[in-house]
Amino acid sequence: MATNTAWTAKQNKLFENALAVYDQETPDRWQKLARAVGGKSVEEVKRHYEMLVEDVKHIESGQVPLPNYRTS
Repeated sequence: MATNTAWTAKQNKLFENALAVYDQETPDRWQKLARAVGGKSVEEVKRHYEMLVEDVKHIESGQVPLPNYRTS
């Protein structure tokens, strides 16, 4: 069952954990990732992954400023 809703914190954590288990060489990787997350289609999982890759590229290239943490 697929939904076009925003990803919950729980789904994001399940997604991150599943990425650690199912690497790029895993047969049927996208289906396994979608099953691990639950409630998302293979296409939604692929899109979410592509967005994550783009975010990481922006962070690594310095396009995203680091937060200004206050020290007490």
